Amino acid sequence: MQRDMKSALNRGEVLVGSFFRLPSPDLVEIFGEAGFDFIIIDQEHGPLSPETTSNLVRACDLVEMAAIVRIPDNLPWIFQHALDVGALGVQVPQVGSAEDARRAVQSAKFAPEGKRGVCRNVRAARYSSRDRFDYLQGSNRETIVVIQIESKEGVENIDAILKVPGIDVVFLGPYDLSQSLGILGQVDHPMLWSLMEGVVSACRKKGVAAGVYADSPEAVRHWSGLGVQYITVGIDTALIYTQTRKLVSELRSYALKTS
Repeated sequence: MQRDMKSALNRGEVLVGSFFRLPSPDLVEIFGEAGFDFIIIDQEHGPLSPETTSNLVRACDLVEMAAIVRIPDNLPWIFQHALDVGALGVQVPQVGSAEDARRAVQSAKFAPEGKRGVCRNVRAARYSSRDRFDYLQGSNRETIVVIQIESKEGVENIDAILKVPGIDVVFLGPYDLSQSLGILGQVDHPMLWSLMEGVVSACRKKGVAAGVYADSPEAVRHWSGLGVQYITVGIDTALIYTQTRKLVSELRSYALKTS
């Protein structure tokens, strides 16, 4: 069973997770044992098939860590693939308008909130062993919808976007947003941070959780201090590389001192 993120967000808790791009259920379990609240299974930038995604979600169940799938596009059938295998939620890239947000909610929810395709013979419904009404109604209650604001258009339309019912988290993508603003890669630029802080403030006023990518303890401290609740602190590949490089560097330094 995965963590109940929606209840945690409603209680005001800060949840910490990581993006995940490697096709390794074992590594998912390690991340869960390490204490992450959730992972974002990254189909947008990672080489992850539907079958692999299903196995990564299974691993999340084993360690009671929430599985969010970042899908590659805002299309109904892609939502179905992610949610039918049992992911707790979906993270939708490049949401720039209220209509984009509305389409995302419609694809993630069954009627009356949406138009998600119905099939009970899937893993999310325990292959039809779960009571049909419990499954359909429970999915609407439990499914997390995360939309990514990562363009100037999205920032400008944030007030209209936040009026769309069914959005649980607004996640800010700093790298794509920096590109949209003409400051590519300058993710510490004051203009970028000012716009992101404005979106966080708008979310708080509307009672919608805000999310960010924070790649340092200082950034985590800053954003959590502003009320951000959904924080990703790295990517599996980068975390492994950074810690391995640090270890090798320390070992080489020690070896030189003792030689």
